[in-house]
Amino acid sequence: MAATPAHPALDPALAAAAPGGVLVVDFGAQYSQLIARRIRECRVFSAVVPHDAAPEEILALRPAGLVLSGGPASVYAPGAPSLDRRLLELDIPVLGICYGQQAMALALGGEVARTGAGEYGKTPLTVRSRDGMFGQLPAEVCWMSHRDAVSRPPDGFTVTAETTSSPVAAMENPAQRMYGVQFHPEVVHTPFGTDLLKWFLFDACDCAPTWTATHVIEEQVERIRAQVGDTARVICGLSGGVDSAVAALIVHRAIGDRLTCVFVDHGLLRMNEGEQVEAAFGRHFGVPLVHVRAQDHFAAALAGITEPEEKRKTIGREFIRIFEREAEKLKDARFLVQGTLYSDVIESGSRDAAKIKSHHNVGGLPEDMAVELIEPLRQLFKDEVRVVGEELGLPENMVWRQPFPGPGLAIRIIGEVTLERLDILRKADFVLQEEIRRAGLYRELWQSFAVLPAVKSVGVQGDERTYAYPIVIRAVTSDDAMTADWARLPYDLLERISNRIINEVDGVNRVALDLTSKPPGTIEWE
Repeated sequence: MAATPAHPALDPALAAAAPGGVLVVDFGAQYSQLIARRIRECRVFSAVVPHDAAPEEILALRPAGLVLSGGPASVYAPGAPSLDRRLLELDIPVLGICYGQQAMALALGGEVARTGAGEYGKTPLTVRSRDGMFGQLPAEVCWMSHRDAVSRPPDGFTVTAETTSSPVAAMENPAQRMYGVQFHPEVVHTPFGTDLLKWFLFDACDCAPTWTATHVIEEQVERIRAQVGDTARVICGLSGGVDSAVAALIVHRAIGDRLTCVFVDHGLLRMNEGEQVEAAFGRHFGVPLVHVRAQDHFAAALAGITEPEEKRKTIGREFIRIFEREAEKLKDARFLVQGTLYSDVIESGSRDAAKIKSHHNVGGLPEDMAVELIEPLRQLFKDEVRVVGEELGLPENMVWRQPFPGPGLAIRIIGEVTLERLDILRKADFVLQEEIRRAGLYRELWQSFAVLPAVKSVGVQGDERTYAYPIVIRAVTSDDAMTADWARLPYDLLERISNRIINEVDGVNRVALDLTSKPPGTIEWE
């Protein structure tokens, strides 16, 4: 067994999991974990490591290959992450993607041009050679997102694809088992992307497709037992969603009845959701559950707050304080379980990736916590968590529940959170969810929900003037929440939803539809 890496940013669990897998070297891309996820979808283990991890530490993990991720910086920008050339001398296959290809080219003596003009989105691709990774793939269109581009490949590399703005859209050096692409094969917008990754995994790296959801459970159970020890107790922040439920079941499998779940009803849930969470969890799991009713506490803490980041941080802080108080009631409860996902982590920002917004369970956490975190899902995406949930035997209605943010309706009210606005939004969202389910679209949508902007407009109802709130319908399709497209809901469905909300919800006189994709918007409004 290889020694555990010494680099503080490397996960010690990688020593057992990485051999035979493919590691993604992170240069700060929002999509680094998406690359790892695509690889895991091919049943090959993958995890992300920092770009400055020492080559000898990575070699000790015995990976079958490396993928160099994209990144937001120009390779010429001051402080831009650089590639240690020694990573290219480990005698294992390497695939560079976007920034990763540029960094590879520079490290090996090629040239990268500051074109000054970007190449973004759907792009026609011309394949010049099919002797290597392109083979018989229908590689005619790819998805680009860059400004700089490789203008001259290093010695020994052959240019195998090009676009109008990228003369080196792909390059290959089979003798050294090094490959690079300027486009992004990990995103669904590159139609042949997964097939290209499979070529790298199974042809270049000679990986075996043996990694499954069972491995996730086994690895996390082992890691949790090592972290918690034989006597300490653990509390889990249960929300009723699939993330916290899966996290709770993994921890329960690891330590049994030393886990107590705490459900904090912050008054920001949807219609009847608190009661449903308590009933469902008590019925399906044999885990002790503490139901903390803290609606008044959170209402007071949020009074007067309108800025989204302050909302998130306030809710995150108060959550932790409540968990700490509950932990004090349990002897030796020194750990807190959270259902944090990778999409939460990357949007909250990292050393190399830009912060989009602070998720209450990541960037919103206070620094002076009295409990240590356990986050068994931190490197997974929502759909991967659902697969793990099915493996654990979670009921279908919990596994396929649409994502609901930890801060709840507070970040779907654009402005100050008040009891009146919460009541209006709950009722409007209930109508929306009911109609979406009746139309048979609930499972087809990644998320569907109502938003209440704290503004009012003039309307007319019953020949009288009204001055009331609008409700915005937000419905999106997505694979992983890293990107999303607005859902094309049928007009007759939209008409029913609009009519019902205006007729049944006092305080609303207008319904609008959000037609924004991600990017440029995020899925949630705040």
